[in-house]
Parts: sequence; structure tokens; C-alpha cells
Amino acid sequence: MPRGYLLSLAAAALLLEAVPLVIAHGDDNDGGYMDMGAHDAPRPHVHDNGSPQSYWSYPEHLGLLYMHVALEVIAWVVILPIGVMLSIARSRFNLLMQFIFLVVNAFGLLLGIVYNHKTPELYENNAHSKVGWIITWIASAWVFMALVQTYTGRSKAHSLERHPEHQMTAANMAQYQRVHDTSLPNPSRYSNDSGQGTERNSASLYGHSRSPSVESEDQQFTGPPRRYTQDDGDAFDEDAEKRAFLRNTSVDRFLSRNVARFASRRVLKLLRILYVVIERTILVQGFVAITTGTVVYGGIGRGGAVFNVLAHYIKGGIFFGYGLLTLGRWMGAFADLGWAWNMKPPKEVVGRRRAGIPSAEFTESFVIFLYGCTNVFMEHLAAWGDAWTAQDLEHVSISVMFFGGGLLGMIVESRKMRELLNTSVLASQELSQHSEAWQQPRQYGFSMNPMPGLIILLLGKMMSSHHQASMLSTMIHTQWGSMFMGFALARALTYITLYISPPTSYLPSRPPTEVITAFCLIGGGITFMVSNKDTVAALESYNLDAMFTFTVTMGFTALLMAWTTVLIAIKGWAVRKENTSLFAKHNAGALA
Repeated sequence: MPRGYLLSLAAAALLLEAVPLVIAHGDDNDGGYMDMGAHDAPRPHVHDNGSPQSYWSYPEHLGLLYMHVALEVIAWVVILPIGVMLSIARSRFNLLMQFIFLVVNAFGLLLGIVYNHKTPELYENNAHSKVGWIITWIASAWVFMALVQTYTGRSKAHSLERHPEHQMTAANMAQYQRVHDTSLPNPSRYSNDSGQGTERNSASLYGHSRSPSVESEDQQFTGPPRRYTQDDGDAFDEDAEKRAFLRNTSVDRFLSRNVARFASRRVLKLLRILYVVIERTILVQGFVAITTGTVVYGGIGRGGAVFNVLAHYIKGGIFFGYGLLTLGRWMGAFADLGWAWNMKPPKEVVGRRRAGIPSAEFTESFVIFLYGCTNVFMEHLAAWGDAWTAQDLEHVSISVMFFGGGLLGMIVESRKMRELLNTSVLASQELSQHSEAWQQPRQYGFSMNPMPGLIILLLGKMMSSHHQASMLSTMIHTQWGSMFMGFALARALTYITLYISPPTSYLPSRPPTEVITAFCLIGGGITFMVSNKDTVAALESYNLDAMFTFTVTMGFTALLMAWTTVLIAIKGWAVRKENTSLFAKHNAGALA
């Protein structure tokens, strides 16, 4: 791809991302996806049932709306996740993918602004507009920080190039090794290096030329040479590749001269921390923007109904994220923490900090415990000031169950607690007895905690039997309740399998039942979100049954899980490619 085209792409990305912000700034209303602009269209009418009109039912300019939705979904569900995976892998294609995201997102913003100018205000003061602009600024800042880090790394590389007497060639390193008895940066020998000619004073190191004497070598290294570090290798090999599409351009020269001048070490450290925080949370922010977009598009959650919609979206979103985390564990994510159904590596392998992180079951139990603590005080928000009903008490009882079950799960995960529970039998052990019968069972080496699965099983059973105002609402609640029960049963099969044969490897064991647990959690979480009162009322108004929501949700769940698996594979490919490239460059440098 020509450099001029890529440079134009990068410049267009930044300009297009700024154009919607400038246009929105010129309006008097609050900027956003769905409420910006001088709405010159006729005022919306009210439906026969008294409910206000929504964007879902508004018949004008549907093409603009569908294109806006399609571009934003492509940007935030397809392109941005790839960019995040490449960023985590420190890939050379990271910046390019981030710029492509900015371009697509900018076009989506422009279409949203045009649509708002042509349509009436159908959802005043909505949250989607505010959230959309906030995360757009955050995403733009994230890309800018990636660009700054790339060019500060380049300036570090240039600082090395200013010392020609210390160039990292094989001959210079070999001479310095013989004179000062130091070692090469990577003492291991490559597979295509036979080792012949690497002996002391061997002429093979210099091709067909005569080997210089040790005295002449001393004269060439009169000063203390700069030692090669891994950071230097990163500066040469990674940053140069990341900025490849800007290399030797006016933009490249401008950034090279000015970025490092204004970026101190403290500022760069702060930028790095912010970059990683955004990198690990930007997809969650995108999820919030998309879900608030569905609220505005459907016209739900107005007035006091916002509490019911908010509760279902938050709780369902938590189970949705829990399902993605479970799928990640099955694929091998967090294997260094012992979360991928593998034996937890010791601190000698992964370091003290990672070895000290609690197990996945402890984390699940803590989240359940925290939910129970906080939700006790939130179950009556929708009817604040009114008398408590039997349904309110039912919800509070569920929160108490989460509180107690999560607490018990954390106690089960405590090693100290296990030792105290073994006190009675260990007290009868004689000091001289060291037989195999007194050794800890092999199941002690792996966490098998049934409490998180039991709590979610009971929640699913309760919701399946929960009385609702309509038959459709009851059926939808039964659907996600049954999905949660399916999760618990599949997780029980996982524990039974691992109890019989505990993992003995640091590599992920990938029990097949965990794919089912992830599917049930993701599908159940989405159905949970759909089961709010306003969405059920909208489905009833269009004569849609519970099978419609179930089939659509299951199809979307399967597609999303497939895409998530592809994303993790892309990350693995990027890591492998960068490692291969780094090895090839160091190999070529050593054999030069």
C-alpha cells in the first residue's frame, strides 16, 4: 500500500473525527447521536395508547438511521476489538487499525448528525448522546496516546544511533566480549548457527578477512560502551514498524522533532497508565454506548420506568460480561493466574504479583457477595416512598442469598480456613508419621467451589417461577432463568470431571462443558436485559411472542462467541508474528 495513501488515511481519520465535534459544538442543544441539531422536521405525534413516538416507529429517513447504526456497530464491534487485541499484542498494525476505527466512527457520527437534523426530537435529554460523545473523546485520546508513545520510543532509538562507535554488529560485540570478558545479549545459539568460527580469535567471524589483534580491539573500545537492553530492541524493532506508514513523511518528521521535546518521563509514565486503563475498558464503554442506543431507538425507559430498565440492563450486562469472561477462561485467557482450568503457575514462573492474585472462584464469590451487599438497598428504588410489596421483599431476599452465598464461597477459597477445618484430624498425627496417607489429596491443588454455580442455579429457578404482569413477560423470565440453570449444571459437570482428574499442567485444559456455561451466561444475560417492562410492552404492541426474542438472542449469542474466539486468535497471531519478526531481526543482526 503506497505511503501517500496511508498518510492520507491517517490525516483523514483525525480530521473526520474532529468534524462531527465541530458541527455539534455549533448547535444549541446538547451534542449527541440522537438529539443534536436544529430539528426542522414536524413535531412527533403520540400513539393511540398514549405513549410517545420512538425512532423505531418513525418512518422518515430510515436509510440514514440504518447506515448510522451499521457503521457504529462495525466500528465498535468489529474494528475496535481488533485494534484492542493488536494493542495488547504490541503489534506493528496497531496504529493503522486504530486510524481505520476513527475513520469509520467519524462517518457514523456524521450520519447520526445529519439524521438528527432531519428528524424531530423523539427522546429529549437522552443518555446515549452524552455517553457516545464522551467515549468518542476517550477513544480519540487513546489513539493519540498510542501515537505519542510510538514517537517517544523512536527518539530513544535515535539516541542510540548517535553513538556509531557502539553499533550492534556481530563483529563489534565479539571484539568487546573478548576484550572485556562480557557476554552477548542473547548467548543462546540460533538453530541455523553451527557454532563454527565462533571460537576465540577465529577469523570466521570476519568473513574472509584477517582477524584483528586483541590490542587493536582495545583501541577501538576506548570508552565504556553502552550496554544493549531489551528496551533498545523494542525501540528499534517495534516502534519503527508501528509508524511504518508515516515514515519519512512531513508528519513523521514533525512528530519526531516535537513529541519527545514536550514529553517528560513522568508524563510518559502517566500516559502509559492511562493508555492501558483505556485499552482494557474501551470495549466496556462501547457496550454501554450500544445499549443506551437501543434504549433511545426503542423509546423505552422514560420517566420513572428508567429504574426498571436500568436494573435489567445492569444486571443482564453483568451476566453478559461474566459469560464472555467464562469463554475467555476456556480459550486460555488468564492462564498465568491459574484461571484457565489449569494448575496455577508458581511465583518463580509468573512473578510474585500474579501468583498472589486469588483464584477465579474467589473472584466470582466476591462479585456475588458485593452484589448482595449493594443490591439490598436498591430493590425499592423504583417505588421509593411507597409501601413495600411482597415482590420487593422477594428481591431483597435474593440479595441476602447473594450476600450469604458469596461470603461462603470466599470462605471456601480461604487456605487458612481449610487448614483450620483440618485441625481435628491433624492433631492426632504423630510427628514421626510421614506416610502417604497424611499427604494432601491431589484435589487440594485446584479450586472447585460450587457456591457461585449454586447461587446462579437458585436465581434461575426463582426467576423461572417469578410471577409477572403478563404471560409474555413470564415466558421471557423463564427463558433466562432456564439458561442460568443450564449454566449451573454445565459448571457442575466441569467440577465433577476435574475432581476425578485434576489438571497437572500449566497449559489450559479447556473442558468442553465450559463452552456451554459461557453460552448460557451470554444468552441469559441478553434475555435478562430484554425482559424489562418497557421492552415487553413494546413486543406486545407489535404482537411478537417469546419465541421471537429467544431465537434472535440465541443466534446473536452464537455469532458473538464465534467472533470473540476469532479475536483471541488474532491476538495470538499478532503476538507470534511480533516474536517471529523480532527473532529474525536479531538473528540477521548477529550474522551480519
